[in-house]
Amino acid sequence: MNRIDIDSFDSEELNIYSKLSEVQLLRYYEPKPGIFIAESPNVIKRAIAAGFEPLSLLVQDDLYEKETLPITDKIAEVFGDKKSKEINVYTAPLEVINQLTGFAMTRGILAAMRRKPMEDTEIFLQGKKRIAVLYDIVNPTNVGAIIRSAAALGMDGVMLTDNCADPFYRRAARVSMGTVFQIPLIKVDITIKKLNELGFATVAMALTDDSISVSDKRLKDAEKVAVVLGSEGEGLPKQAIDACTYTAKIPMYHGVDSLNVAAASAVAFYELCKTII
Repeated sequence: MNRIDIDSFDSEELNIYSKLSEVQLLRYYEPKPGIFIAESPNVIKRAIAAGFEPLSLLVQDDLYEKETLPITDKIAEVFGDKKSKEINVYTAPLEVINQLTGFAMTRGILAAMRRKPMEDTEIFLQGKKRIAVLYDIVNPTNVGAIIRSAAALGMDGVMLTDNCADPFYRRAARVSMGTVFQIPLIKVDITIKKLNELGFATVAMALTDDSISVSDKRLKDAEKVAVVLGSEGEGLPKQAIDACTYTAKIPMYHGVDSLNVAAASAVAFYELCKTII
C-alpha cells in the first residue's frame, strides 16, 4: 500500500473522511451507488470479503502495521495483489485523526469503500423462508443490532424500507460487527401487500388486543415468514399492522410493557427460526 502521512487537512482525498456527510457519501457517484465509511478492522475485512471495494484507508500511525497488514492480505485475497498495492493509506496520530473526522475513532482505522448495486426485490426474495422487514427504523444503532441478531439467529435476509437508517452507515455497520456484509439485505420501498402476494405470512410485532404469542404454532408452521418491526418511538403504523397476516407480541412480566426493538427482534428471530435450523 501507499503510506501517506497527513500534513494538511486540506487534501481533497481526505474530504470523504472529514467534510462529507453520510448522505453525501451515499450520493457520491449518483446515479450509481456511492461510498460508505467502514470502521474497525473486523468490519473492514468483512466488507472486503463480501466484495466491497476499498478506495483508501485512514489509520492511526502507531497502529499502521498491526491494523493495515491483515487488511492488505484480505484485499489481495479478494481483489488481487495489484489492487492491494494501489490503495492509499493515510496516517496520523490519533488526536489528529479525531480532529479531522470530528469523532473519537474506535480501533484506529477507517476505510472508504465503494457500494455495490442492490438486487431486484423478487430476485432477493427467491429461496428465502425467514426474513426481517425493518419499517422506518431510523436509529443506526438499532438497525445494526437487529441485523446482527438476524444474521446470528438464522434469518435468511433483511429488508429495510426507504426511510430506515442506512445499514452501511458507519455506526450501524460497527454495531452489527460487520454482519451487514454477511447477511443478504436490501433497502427498498416494498409493501406488505406485495410480501403477502409472494407467499409470506407477514407478522407485525405490535401490542394489540388480537396479538398472538411470538411462539404461536401458526407462525412456526408457516413455510415463509416476514417479521415486520417498527420504529423506536411510534412502532408500526396502523395501516402496516392491518396489512399483516398476524400481529404478534412477546409475553411480558413484572409490569414491563415492551422491549427495545433490537431486543424484541432477537427474541422473535430465535422463536421463528429454531424449528428450521
